[in-house]
Amino acid sequence: MNIFPAIDLVGGKAVRLYKGDYDQMTVYDDEPLNTARRFETAGAKYIHMVDLEGARDGGTPNFEVVRRVAERTGLFVEIGGGIRDMDVIERYLSAGVKRVILGTAAIADEDLTRRAIEKYGPAIALGADVKGGEVAIRGWLELSGMTLDAFCEKYQRMGAETLICTDISRDGAMVGTNRALYADLQRKYSMNIVASGGVSSLDDVKALAALGLYGAIIGKAYYTGAIDLREAIEVSA
Repeated sequence: MNIFPAIDLVGGKAVRLYKGDYDQMTVYDDEPLNTARRFETAGAKYIHMVDLEGARDGGTPNFEVVRRVAERTGLFVEIGGGIRDMDVIERYLSAGVKRVILGTAAIADEDLTRRAIEKYGPAIALGADVKGGEVAIRGWLELSGMTLDAFCEKYQRMGAETLICTDISRDGAMVGTNRALYADLQRKYSMNIVASGGVSSLDDVKALAALGLYGAIIGKAYYTGAIDLREAIEVSA
């Protein structure tokens, strides 16, 4: 299983939210490139980045931060948040990003999502941020009315290769990941499943790896020291 240490971006800084609440934000690094380099030093090959302002408001206000990480590290960079047209996808990929994540766009613009999958294939991931079994959009501020299963079935048929699923109720809460959710997704779908939200211990990492998942995202647990990134990479192999 691949480990994706995470950097969430607001105002060019590395931050974390508590359960997606923009009013409960902690700043961890004024220069996210430094954090990315620490990930690399610890043995990471991947990095998961989210432009939280882009997710909430649209646009790419933290584009330059993402570009610097792509250019100045050897990490496989994936980015989500505010990616809602083909021009933005192309801009990120041209800047060295390896995979872009469509979340709100996958709900609001099915045609865009289809065209992106057809043109860019594995460079497109789908992001399903789930609250009460329903997919949330626009930085987790709105519920879409679409269930997680309906979302997965639609985009697996469309040819999506990677699904990043976040349990909002667990994100940043340090209460453990939703193992039952990811076991269910792994059983039902052939996409590469990435677990996100609440990965709080090495036991979580081991349990997700045992399910055969493609990847797991580690955020707050890294920043608080609850998980040593090097050890997480070792036990996930």
